[in-house]
Amino acid sequence: MGPARHSRIIRGLNNDNRRHPSRIEPGIPCRDAREQSSELMGNVRELTITGLMDEKPMMIWAAHYLSAMAKALMDDAELGMKQ
Repeated sequence: MGPARHSRIIRGLNNDNRRHPSRIEPGIPCRDAREQSSELMGNVRELTITGLMDEKPMMIWAAHYLSAMAKALMDDAELGMKQ
């Protein structure tokens, strides 16, 4: 998935979306969001390893932020699948 596709899946915090910092855009299949979440978790893993090995705390914080985004996507996908 390229960056343009990612921006269609995730909606950031805005005026009409105050409950979730990241969520699935309406009309995007839950399967696509779950794939994106998996990609984010792969990036989290790489950032964590690199941050630890190279002693770069900023990478650890980036991994923490991305893991929260991935969790929000998974939570939103699960809600969508229950409806």
